Amino acid sequence: MDVSLAAWLVLAVAIAAANLPFANERLFGFIPLPQGRGAKAPPPGVTSASSSSSSPAAAARTKSFFARLLELLVLYFIVGALAYALEAGIGNVFAQGWEFYAITGCLFVVLAFPGFVLRYLRKRR
Repeated sequence: MDVSLAAWLVLAVAIAAANLPFANERLFGFIPLPQGRGAKAPPPGVTSASSSSSSPAAAARTKSFFARLLELLVLYFIVGALAYALEAGIGNVFAQGWEFYAITGCLFVVLAFPGFVLRYLRKRR
């Protein structure tokens, strides 16, 4: 694989992975959340098309902010493993110090900013 193509691939995967925790309510995009204590059933006597059942299973499930941060951390290491594998496939793997991981961690958080804004700062109308 070409070095330039590998770099662009890592960047594209990093952008997608950084925004994934904020884009949906499933862990890593495909694991459904268990029914939590925070989910509420609709009040008695209130019916709508989306909540026709008053069972707790019909209530909406949402990820906590802590779960989103933990997912972001795991995805950072997954993208790092992909980058390491691509670098090893190209040639020599360079040793990295703590500075490299501090900078790439901050970069990963910056790449997650659009998803954070859409999830928490956008006005719902």
